[in-house]
Amino acid sequence: MDKKILFFFFICSSSLLNAQYTNVINSNRPGFSESPYSVGAGVYQIETGFFYNSSKIVRTFTIPKSFGLNMVLRTSFFSERLELNTNFTIQKDQVAFKNVFTSHYFTTGISDFSVGAKYLVYHQEYEDKSKEIRSWKRRHAFDWKRAIPSVAVYIGMNTNLVNDIYKLEGITPKVGVLLQNNLSNKLNIITNIFYDNINSSYSEFIYIVTGTYAINDNWSTFLEHQGRYNNFQINNNFGTGIAYLANRHFQVDASTRLNFNGKTTEFYVGIGFSFRLDRHVPKFD
Repeated sequence: MDKKILFFFFICSSSLLNAQYTNVINSNRPGFSESPYSVGAGVYQIETGFFYNSSKIVRTFTIPKSFGLNMVLRTSFFSERLELNTNFTIQKDQVAFKNVFTSHYFTTGISDFSVGAKYLVYHQEYEDKSKEIRSWKRRHAFDWKRAIPSVAVYIGMNTNLVNDIYKLEGITPKVGVLLQNNLSNKLNIITNIFYDNINSSYSEFIYIVTGTYAINDNWSTFLEHQGRYNNFQINNNFGTGIAYLANRHFQVDASTRLNFNGKTTEFYVGIGFSFRLDRHVPKFD
């Protein structure tokens, strides 16, 4: 494959061919946001990694330290525009209580087990300015179509098959809108808006904005902001990291984050990889 084509696919995180499928792996790691694009029909993809989260012990209930493994499985069967996915996280937590005295214990279990689906509602097409030969100005002008994002809708379910410290009243729905703007051949912006744990005491509004920039053919970096709002606290999360495209089907990554939750500041580091089994057969919706 020509390096320029490989580069284009890698930095856009999704292909404009077939609206979904890419010749290069399309991974959401290491950011927390989710692209509106499917992996493509016949693709079976795993995105996994280890993480460590640390914060200070504050009054009442706190989880000052966590170490775990997150795994996302993604595939598509019925349509190029539809993706089915499963999110699974298992971790070891230090649970602390502080009043007059400080005490703690350790517990290990599932913290997140959810299933979901997303469907690409609108796919934005961009003008190929490389074919413009009459005007240098037009060839280098910004394509204002890039200001209009591709759009997908998401619906999922939190199973509540989790450790006791993470249990809610029962199974809860999650809905969202996923947007992506490819502002150039090097920069894209992903915006997610979710309403999670619906009809529970811990229902929350979540937004994520991620900017991804290609450094070269194999390396990319990102900046991300995530806000979470519920009845008990407000969390603002700022992250950055890098990803390395080892080959068409394998990517490794590393990231770090700071989370400000109103009580203390949490520090997060993660390292992981993404791998796909490509059995794609083009389908036409």
